[in-house]
Amino acid sequence: MIFNLFKKQNGNWKDDTLSGLTVALALVPEAIAFSFIAGVGPLVGLWAAVFMGLITSAFGGRPGMISGSTGAIAIVVAIVVRVGNEHGKEIGVTDLGIQYLLAVIMIAGIIQILFGLARLGRFIRLVPHPVMMGFVNGLAIVILIGQFGFFKEPLMEGGVAVLENGQKVMTWMGTNDIMKMGGLALITMTIIHFLPKLTSAVPSILVAILVVGGISYSGLIDTKTISDVLFEGWGSRELSASFPELSLPTDIPWKREGVALLIIGTAFSAAMVGIIESLMTLQLIDDLTETRGSGNRESLAQGAANFLSGLFGGMGGCAMIGQSLINIKSGGRGRWSGIVAALTLAIFILIGGPLIVNIPVAALVGVMFMVVIGTFEWSTLKTFGRVPLSEIFVIGAVTLITVFMHNLALAVLTGVILSALVFAWESAKHVRLRRDDSQEGVRIYNLQGVLYFGSVREFGERLNPAADPDEVIIDFKEARVADFSSLEALNAITERYKIAGKRIRLRHLSHACAKMIDSADELVTVEVADDDPHYEPANI
Repeated sequence: MIFNLFKKQNGNWKDDTLSGLTVALALVPEAIAFSFIAGVGPLVGLWAAVFMGLITSAFGGRPGMISGSTGAIAIVVAIVVRVGNEHGKEIGVTDLGIQYLLAVIMIAGIIQILFGLARLGRFIRLVPHPVMMGFVNGLAIVILIGQFGFFKEPLMEGGVAVLENGQKVMTWMGTNDIMKMGGLALITMTIIHFLPKLTSAVPSILVAILVVGGISYSGLIDTKTISDVLFEGWGSRELSASFPELSLPTDIPWKREGVALLIIGTAFSAAMVGIIESLMTLQLIDDLTETRGSGNRESLAQGAANFLSGLFGGMGGCAMIGQSLINIKSGGRGRWSGIVAALTLAIFILIGGPLIVNIPVAALVGVMFMVVIGTFEWSTLKTFGRVPLSEIFVIGAVTLITVFMHNLALAVLTGVILSALVFAWESAKHVRLRRDDSQEGVRIYNLQGVLYFGSVREFGERLNPAADPDEVIIDFKEARVADFSSLEALNAITERYKIAGKRIRLRHLSHACAKMIDSADELVTVEVADDDPHYEPANI
């Protein structure tokens, strides 16, 4: 990265505590914003952040990684909240939308627990580096775009907010207000960048938030605060509540047509999106800290956190790349940093609301701008002309899907598929068939490379039984038969030589492959030798 914001270092209690306080401040506005995206009140997202952060930090597979309510999950579950509210109006249940949501989150948690128990977290290692670069770049752009929403305010007519489809219409703030927010955001970024050059005693992000917060609180500059964000989305400027009670979705009409399918299908989507985003974030933090987390353990912790979050009225979530990078940048490396962040957020909700709502949004926007700078893989800009165009295409495709569709699971899956197709295409070109006619009356084909579904066609087309002599040898000493498609192709080739009346010998096949050659007889011989390789085709 051009901007080396993340240094390898060992965590300690002081750094973890201060970093946790910083992360807690950054969690508030995003949790509120994601609640509005899902169509629920701010406390649903805030308590989800508490449960997710506390459980995954204490028991997850990646110390230093922060989990909470996220936009990816909010987008997925928004549909069940809307449908639930519609069904609730029909049967007279006022909170059916939130009950649908809680059921989805609890089922998603169970799915993630099963994912971890099946030890499927290791499959994240199959994600190629271009996919990872596209994922990171796409998330950086999404975070950047998301910050511009804070520079907007509700459109007012006659002192009343204009509504469209039940939602407030947002418009850009006045020029002076935008300049104020931009200036405070710039001050925040300047402190974050230069303070570490003077001292590392306290996290620069925490200092920046406190300094800009002091400027706003003193009245020197009147700017947008978290209370304004609350009022725009919720109609109230207060942030206080009691500890959530057990919330069981008992009124869901499971027998109604389509309800069970909707809830279970959405739960599966939420579970997969959460796992993919969490494991990708885990891998990113691994790379930044040069340590290694456990994907399976993280899946188990995420599942348990989501289940309990739903049980106590939270909207669930997954790993948060922005807050995780804030934590790492602030020196948080251990589990204590995430625990402090979750507990501090809970204290904010219960008793610290009046103080938190006065934090200027510009300070948090400045923090996120710095996260964007540190997250984006600037080395991507140097890849043009240095790596194959296919790799650049994969990076671009994953980035664009992440930015425009906000579907991280689809972006990663698409990238993996594209990378696999590119690999198959390129590998098919590397199968060589070298002809040796040094023995009179015998033609030897020395095969080099991997014989698999992508290369068998070219391999078969280069063999011509009609033009070959009466005896042919195919030597697999420098080749490997990879799958069932290859064995079927070998059976078809030997059959072609039999029909032509030619004798063919297959040399240096593995014992497992030799047993699968159906047409072995007087014209088809599978030679067995002590130096034959020992392997089994992967797909058999």
